Amino acid sequence: MVLSLVRKHRQILAVLLLAVVVAALMAANRGSAQSGGTPAESGRSSAPVSAPAPSQESAGAAEMRGVWVSYMDLDESGSPNRSEETFRARFDAIVQNAKAAGMNTLIVHVRPFSDAMYPSNLYPWSHLVGGTQGQDPGFDPLAYMVAATHAAGLSFQAWVNPLRVQLNGLPPSLSDLNPWNVFRADEKRRSWAVEYGGNKYLDPGFSGVRDYITAGVREIVEHYDVDGVQFDDYFYPTEDAAFDAASYAEYQKNAGGDALPLDEWRCENINALLKSVYAAIKAANPAVQFGVSPQGNLTNDYKMGADVAVWVQNPGYLDYICPQLYYNYDNPTLPFASAVQTWRDLVTQPQVRLYFGLALYKANTNADSGSWLSGTDTLARQVKTGREAGCDGFLIYAYPDLLDETKRAEIENLKAALSEG
Repeated sequence: MVLSLVRKHRQILAVLLLAVVVAALMAANRGSAQSGGTPAESGRSSAPVSAPAPSQESAGAAEMRGVWVSYMDLDESGSPNRSEETFRARFDAIVQNAKAAGMNTLIVHVRPFSDAMYPSNLYPWSHLVGGTQGQDPGFDPLAYMVAATHAAGLSFQAWVNPLRVQLNGLPPSLSDLNPWNVFRADEKRRSWAVEYGGNKYLDPGFSGVRDYITAGVREIVEHYDVDGVQFDDYFYPTEDAAFDAASYAEYQKNAGGDALPLDEWRCENINALLKSVYAAIKAANPAVQFGVSPQGNLTNDYKMGADVAVWVQNPGYLDYICPQLYYNYDNPTLPFASAVQTWRDLVTQPQVRLYFGLALYKANTNADSGSWLSGTDTLARQVKTGREAGCDGFLIYAYPDLLDETKRAEIENLKAALSEG
């Protein structure tokens, strides 16, 4: 009974703390509409004023050779023997295997479902380490992952999904401290969390949501020695106007006759989010890099609210861009070489580094009508093409494929190509 009361009081205190944090963030935007108007015009943000972007030299001249480590690679939720020791052993193997494959950076999922792989004042514990979302595993996974990665001589970047709460039934349950439950229980913030297609998300059309996400990134940078923070391609999940009908209606009401069309307004919301996150990171630690890994198809990006050209042609949005160029040279829609040149031409801001995401997961499979079965040096040739175009490095998707024996020839050729740089 005593333990039950203690847990209950802890939950109540955590909810109150979350409410205080969000209220403070909202106060920074006092006087503006909840939807934030047109973010590019309002210029209001809870984040500090951005510090100057680091130069290419200060960002480090070494070629990026990174690999994505997704939440699936860290998942111990189904193990009855999960513990700090088993998690450490799992991650130690990831570090050593990535290093042996020639990688110098790990991009690791630390917030996949509006939850956290670390003790947070804003997000509940991830089910990946505690078994159930909100369950304290009794140790700090992120602290260990950063330390172990650095001890091996590699860099560590925190991979964050900013808007996703629950996708295809994952996580199986949401903690009372998940922003979905916290926001939905508050009449004033109920619309901040939306359900679409059976999945749950946060709506970036509300300035309070953008401030909340910014505060979550700031929390990571202030408390952990991460080398970077990355958002992937999960922005608006649909073009359907029903997704954010509430926030857009409020925006239209406040904007009057100056309201932007829905697609442009969505892009402005994501632009405002990135600018706020970038400023918060640089205020906390100017050396930490902020990047985004969007889809390789620019048309698809815009449909998701990602106006990439704005980010890579203007200062103050990010330090690097890594389009997911998961195509081979014979792709009829977007051949790899053409995609490389398109992105090389797009990035004109001198401080923005350009990396290319490569699809090791497709090697030696019948993906794209079997076109990946024609040889074992596709990724090696892609490294050469990227270098010839003047890119700054590569990210490999994904970690498990580095261990796939059916891809061994492709992996060895890729490793040899990387070592030549």
